Amino acid sequence: MSVDVVVEQPTAQPAPDDAAPLDELRHARYGGAAAPHGPLVDSAVVRRQLAHRSVRRYLPDDVPDEVVATLVAAAQSAATSSNLQLWSVVAVRDPQRRARLAHLAGDQEHVVQAPVLLVWLVDLGRAHVVADRHGAPTEAAEFLESTVVGFVDAALAAQNATLAAESLGLGTVYIGALRNRPEDVAEVLGLPAHVFPAFGLVVGHPDPSEQAGVKPRLPQEAVLHHETYDLAHQLDAVAAYEDRIGEYYRAQGLRHSWTERLLARFASPRALNGRERLAQALRQAGLGLR
Repeated sequence: MSVDVVVEQPTAQPAPDDAAPLDELRHARYGGAAAPHGPLVDSAVVRRQLAHRSVRRYLPDDVPDEVVATLVAAAQSAATSSNLQLWSVVAVRDPQRRARLAHLAGDQEHVVQAPVLLVWLVDLGRAHVVADRHGAPTEAAEFLESTVVGFVDAALAAQNATLAAESLGLGTVYIGALRNRPEDVAEVLGLPAHVFPAFGLVVGHPDPSEQAGVKPRLPQEAVLHHETYDLAHQLDAVAAYEDRIGEYYRAQGLRHSWTERLLARFASPRALNGRERLAQALRQAGLGLR
């Protein structure tokens, strides 16, 4: 069986694949900006990571169970705090259930298009059951640290799965909007107490007609600090990034400003689209915030 897909992207600025020269991949990832500390070190994994892009248009082709099992095996190979493994994942294939989740996440069409939605969970439910069977207390689970560990574990696992999926020729896109209405998501998935939907991950075969490239990221000068944190040093790099990301959006036929998006997101709780209730939803799910 092979799930490799040759993806051509007829865009104004085509996204390079992971077979492209490292310098071409670096150029796309930073929007033409030079790497600040000399050349990057090449490897197949690094090239695949630099070529990453979110896919929001999919073919109807199936993703077999053995592929999903492979992605989960890769996910379970990620680091996990103290080997507690405070995460789980639900593979959602049923079209009606995916349609319901797509609606809860703001009617994102790619959730319906792709054959699989992986919903990554903060899972302290398993720990509570094990503790109950041993008659052991779970007081520490009531503290924020335990909840944070669950989110971190789930994110690390999902990113491993994403890299594995892309290595098999598949595309992915994260669905953070499942946190807009987490109680409803929990009902759709039958989640018990102490289990919380962190985010979704769409997995499928990219539609080669999608016109999307590699989205440039902030220059390393804005995110890489040496020895101590330096906020003022970032400002020129952020200003330069505003120009580069603007060029990318214009090439995609979009009118966006990174700065405007940042300001809009933090200007009002309404911009969180329901996620301003996250603390309340976590408490209702039985997760600790002390």
